[in-house]
Amino acid sequence: MSDVAAIEQFVKRYKDLRTEIAKVIVGQDEVVNQVLISIFSGGHSLLIGVPGLAKTLMVNTIAQALGLDFKRIQFTPDLMPSDILGSEILDEDRHFKFIKGPIFANIILADEINRTPPKTQAALLEAMQERAVTVAGQHYKLELPYFVLATQNPIEQEGTYPLPEAQLDRFMFAINLEYPSFNEEVQVVKATTSDTKTTINALFSAKEILGFQHLIRRIPVADNVIEYAVTMVGKTRPNGDSANTLVKNYIDWGAGPRASQNLILAAKTHAAIHGKFSPDIENVKAVAHSILRHRIIKNYKADAEGVSEEQIINSLL
Repeated sequence: MSDVAAIEQFVKRYKDLRTEIAKVIVGQDEVVNQVLISIFSGGHSLLIGVPGLAKTLMVNTIAQALGLDFKRIQFTPDLMPSDILGSEILDEDRHFKFIKGPIFANIILADEINRTPPKTQAALLEAMQERAVTVAGQHYKLELPYFVLATQNPIEQEGTYPLPEAQLDRFMFAINLEYPSFNEEVQVVKATTSDTKTTINALFSAKEILGFQHLIRRIPVADNVIEYAVTMVGKTRPNGDSANTLVKNYIDWGAGPRASQNLILAAKTHAAIHGKFSPDIENVKAVAHSILRHRIIKNYKADAEGVSEEQIINSLL
């Protein structure tokens, strides 16, 4: 099959996938879109929202519709790295045997990831970057496709640990979840207070998802689009020549090269789901907020004067 025909098939399969997810998830179209873009781009996502916005349900539904193995890890202050990675035990023959932890699945839901100390958060770093884990000197490859979808509650800061910058940078997208509209909330209440149970069908196989990921990487990108993405990321760095006044005044650290890579990968997927055979600058702009939001570090002055990441990114666009 040619790549052009493959993209046309991808658009159709993507629409079917969205319809299947919409059986359970009401509204949140943009959020679902962004999670799926990160999955088909091969990236991880951080979902930021108050409790009760169906973050966990959304991840579970997406995993079922994609036909992938799904594990949920509830992050707590006393969670140990071995609770995530697994540990070695002595079997009855007195040989060490490795018992795999919940990280060995295709989709990992890291629930309330900021509730656990940095030592335990760091257990995810190698898995997210290398798609492998090292336990007691042994290297274990993780099955592909592999995604970490983490949730974070932005309100309650009691007993939380801020995510280290290195960890944040591993997430392709940071996605803000908003409250549903009045009509959406009415639909949610009707659906969740009745006795009907919705079944989600698995529409994809792991092999098919990997095939679409390779297809997205083969999509050509014009040089001016790549230069636009790299220039935009360069503008977030306060010491750079192209930084604007907002960036110079309110940002301590800008985004690194991984942001540029992710902008292009996500723009390719964004173009593909809309049936385009190559991304343009509009596709880069469409994914810029979610990719840059968690990669620019504001200073104290920005917090004191109420300047948000969104305002700064808008000024770059």
